[in-house]
Amino acid sequence: MNNSVLKKLTLPTEFSLNINILVILLASYFAMVFNHPIIQRVYELSGNDFTLYLISHLLLTSAFVIIFTLLAWPYVFKIILIPLLLTSALAFYASAKYNIMFDYTMMENIFETNTGEAYSYLNLSSVLFFLLLGILPALLLLKVKITYNQSILKILFFKAVLLISMVSIIALIAVFYYKDYASIGRNNSYLNKMINPAHVYNTFKYVKKNYLNKPIVYSKLGQDAKLIPAANNKPTLMVFVVGETARAQNIAYNGYARNTNPYTENMGIISFQNVTTCGTATAVSLPCLFSNMSRSNYKKERAINQDNVLDVLSYAGVKVQWLENDGGDKQVAQNIVKLNVNKTENSDLCNKHSCYDQVLLRRLPDLIEQDTQQDKLFALHLIGSHGPTYYQRYPKDKALFKPACERSDIENCSDQEILNVYDNTIAYTDYILAETITLLKQYQDTYNVALFYLSDHGESLGENGLYLHGTPYVVAPNEQTHVPWFMWAADDYFANKGINKNCLEQHAKNEAVSHDNLFHTLLGFYGVNTKQKQSALDITTTCKTNA
Repeated sequence: MNNSVLKKLTLPTEFSLNINILVILLASYFAMVFNHPIIQRVYELSGNDFTLYLISHLLLTSAFVIIFTLLAWPYVFKIILIPLLLTSALAFYASAKYNIMFDYTMMENIFETNTGEAYSYLNLSSVLFFLLLGILPALLLLKVKITYNQSILKILFFKAVLLISMVSIIALIAVFYYKDYASIGRNNSYLNKMINPAHVYNTFKYVKKNYLNKPIVYSKLGQDAKLIPAANNKPTLMVFVVGETARAQNIAYNGYARNTNPYTENMGIISFQNVTTCGTATAVSLPCLFSNMSRSNYKKERAINQDNVLDVLSYAGVKVQWLENDGGDKQVAQNIVKLNVNKTENSDLCNKHSCYDQVLLRRLPDLIEQDTQQDKLFALHLIGSHGPTYYQRYPKDKALFKPACERSDIENCSDQEILNVYDNTIAYTDYILAETITLLKQYQDTYNVALFYLSDHGESLGENGLYLHGTPYVVAPNEQTHVPWFMWAADDYFANKGINKNCLEQHAKNEAVSHDNLFHTLLGFYGVNTKQKQSALDITTTCKTNA
């Protein structure tokens, strides 16, 4: 092939486009590519109305033309659109592959995700999506020479023509299809959260709320807390295992066909059968479940600026410590001792991104044996069943269900492989609980010993096309909002704390509870009185033998 032919085939190093043409091209790209998931959803909700499918493309394209026309000014257009292309490509990948919606809660979760968690989403599929749909268009936009009309009057005139044309198209669509869209939108209000780039708006909301608003004055709660002495006068030793991404549907104690609780099955676990969460992501659920607020009135900015149940226990004289293995306590442990895992010292259980939860048990014996007359509570924050790299949550010798999905782009695994790998994480958590209970039993002569386990939220494993978690609560499936809650204690714990174990077992079997109950139930089960505790929300209230 001679040089003249090669020159003809080679793209010019720089090419020109009129700003109005560029706006229409970019608007079409955002509407037809980045927003294909919402258009597809509208198509499905309309009963597969192909006309509405085509009209939806036109409607969104017109809307984006209006937005981009308002942004189309010299020197600023590329500065705004290039980052928007890059972030929208990432959002599109998450929406297309996992059906994730980038509402405020999801942006909050993203901003509070550590590097180890972020790395778990990196795979060949996500990189290719980003390169082809984000980097390549951004480079083309960077390379293009944008031409504008020479006079400001002409610029304004053509902007006005474009805006009026697009508004007219939208108005015309509204005349003929308003009822169709109103019907779909009225019954599916979550659709607006699927629009890409909604993440920009919700990022602004997050930054404004967390960094630009006037700080809330911190409130002390429960400073009147008093510990009720146990009948045998022994101090209390409790381990609160904070679960991660464990869903109730895959718990053998809750009727799941597989035995995902083989290690604790003969240990006397009390399992609550119907437990709902405060949120569908850790950033929401974790501060909420430890706070005294219910899901209906929960506000994170208030939760992190007031004492939680761990602080109240501290006021009662309990030594409370937080052991972290999930990338952050979300400010739950801001007033207590927090101990992070040293990956270097535990290289047999850790890689550079994460550690197996067994690493948390290594420090417990030394911590327990310090000052044996002190009442204690240790909160162990597990990485548990955090996806999508489920296979990294347990050692190979703890893989009970095979074959397992051993990749981060889980949508490319079979349903059975995904189920197997997830169930392995649940079983490994059960192993951690069994090891913790075995350890507690060694200290029965010195302490009244007990354990709580409660997960922050659940997980979708492909049901109805949904994966992972973080779906807006109003439309979130049970898989993301129903979680396991276990209680365990030595028999003499119940006797010396005045709690009827049989009564509690019946309550666990028959009553619906939620994260709303944790604050009050933990105080009641441990044996702490305070004006902050509401007896109606304390699960143990009706089971107290000394009431």
